[in-house]
Amino acid sequence: MNIKNYIGAIIISASIAGCTSSERKVEEANENVSEAKEHMIEASEQLNEANDDYKVDMDNYKAESNQRIVDNEKSISEFKARIKQQKKEERIKYEKRIADLENKNTDMKKQMDEYKEEGKNKWEEFKKSFNNKLDRIQTELKELANTKK
Repeated sequence: MNIKNYIGAIIISASIAGCTSSERKVEEANENVSEAKEHMIEASEQLNEANDDYKVDMDNYKAESNQRIVDNEKSISEFKARIKQQKKEERIKYEKRIADLENKNTDMKKQMDEYKEEGKNKWEEFKKSFNNKLDRIQTELKELANTKK
């Protein structure tokens, strides 16, 4: 075999090997793209599920909190009816406390109604703060009711 044929055979072999290598690279790239799409779909599904859980949590918490607020309103109304029989000085003292609690309870309802979705972390912070405030109102109402039994 002469040198020209030998070099030609090497070039043809290299070209064939290069094409095969390029085709394999394209195949691998397509596989990587497919895998990335699958991961993206999975992540999207997980995000949707997390958002659904977050919204269900918000709806449940809002319903529970609104019920607590309604219960507070009922307690306030009952206490107002009870103090009508009291002496004027005592009634005035209780009316001021009850008006303060009524305002706080109304503010809580307003806060809940005006809450805008800002993400799960902000929601958890809001819930914790809101719970603490509602607990304080309910404690004050119980204390007030116990002082006037």
